Amino acid sequence: MIGGNHLLIFSAILFCLGLTIVLGRRSLIRILIGIELMLNSANINLIYFAQLHDQTDGHVAVLFILIIAICEAVIGLALFLRVKRFYHGANAGLLNEIHES
Repeated sequence: MIGGNHLLIFSAILFCLGLTIVLGRRSLIRILIGIELMLNSANINLIYFAQLHDQTDGHVAVLFILIIAICEAVIGLALFLRVKRFYHGANAGLLNEIHES
């Protein structure tokens, strides 16, 4: 069985990895993957603490976070396709040009 400390350490590593990807990359797809990793690390923490205290509030919060993550992925991929089609490229710097016009 995986202990609680291992889950928390894994969640912290996952969050740091996602944050590094978001802050260090210019590709829109990689930024979306980094955001998904950060949301999944929050889900791991919520599930762990809900199990620790025998409550279902964490499970309900995870369902809402998953729904938000799905919506974020759909909107992000639509934005990615729009930027790629219009500018023939897909890095985050192109979003500034969209905002200015």
